[in-house]
Amino acid sequence: MSSQPKPRVAVVFGGRSSEHAISCVTAAGVLAALDRDVYDVVPIGITTSGRWVLVDDDPARFQLTGGKLPEVPAAGVPVALSQDVDSKALQGPAGQVLGGAVDVVLPLLHGPFGEDGTLQGLLELSDTRYVGSGVLASAAGMDKQVMKLLLAGQGLRVGPWTSFRARRWETDRDAVVAEVEALGYPVFVKPARAGSSIGISRVTGRDGLEAAVAEAISHDPKVVVEAAVTGREIECGVLEDLDGGEPLTSLPGEIELVGGHDFYDFEAKYLDADSVRLSCPADLPDDVTAEVRRTAARVFEAMGAEGLARVDLFVDPAKGPEGIVVNEINTMPGFTPFSMYPRMWAATGVDYPQLVDHLLQLALRRPTGLR
Repeated sequence: MSSQPKPRVAVVFGGRSSEHAISCVTAAGVLAALDRDVYDVVPIGITTSGRWVLVDDDPARFQLTGGKLPEVPAAGVPVALSQDVDSKALQGPAGQVLGGAVDVVLPLLHGPFGEDGTLQGLLELSDTRYVGSGVLASAAGMDKQVMKLLLAGQGLRVGPWTSFRARRWETDRDAVVAEVEALGYPVFVKPARAGSSIGISRVTGRDGLEAAVAEAISHDPKVVVEAAVTGREIECGVLEDLDGGEPLTSLPGEIELVGGHDFYDFEAKYLDADSVRLSCPADLPDDVTAEVRRTAARVFEAMGAEGLARVDLFVDPAKGPEGIVVNEINTMPGFTPFSMYPRMWAATGVDYPQLVDHLLQLALRRPTGLR
């Protein structure tokens, strides 16, 4: 008697966003953790120009080594996901069928053109199962302005902020500057739809605002400016329950800058590990830890998220549970073995391979169509 065929998992990573390299690093970790005795793994890279190619199943190829950022190679067999709801086979050049049907896609893209609902919409068109949040939650979670409006509308505390587009910055700059300065310096100027701290600047006065806005606009024509919030930077992982119960939450982790950086920027995250201390679990009073976990679950449900998310918060323990402000939700957090999301789950008792398997099982169980 033949054994049950293994689920075929397409691991999709890279992409056109400025977070291409971080997506590759995430993929390296996940590819290394996937059990080939359980899953048939097909790695698919998306180049910086948007070309989909089959890549070697070699996690080491996409690791961050020596400060060199990895990239999906342009060479490779072109590949496309089938858009036929009756056939999930991968398609190569001239419509050539490449192997069996894809049972589930693991989309490990960060930033626009992948994490923001665009890839999720493509997969929905063909009834292809995938890991993580759907179109709306992915798009809203990516857009910091929309995210803040949704969270505040459901009674969750967010810090003071304002938002504007590049056109308004050019045509009504004085009014925009007045709105920003009403927040009080320092402020953080951010692309509205980017992650990994790319394009973010800390601004302490009017003289630094022009350059900061220009940097943000170079990544996104929509800009969010946030007032600085007093508090410790605390993160909490959320994981959908396999049995449909309340969202599961991890023990919180803490990010502490120990030198060389004004805030947790791209270099501190990925290229200068000695400047950052990641503590998990975070040293918080029990009641504050409980409220952090409860707030993270509320954010997950308020956004309509699915699968996984990392919720970032500012916490002032002196104020008890009232001292919690939501910074943002990340519906596809960094997923290297050293990233905070898997580290928090490891501290909670779920190791990296278990975490990846949990996410795939969630996606395989989820029905296609509206949900």
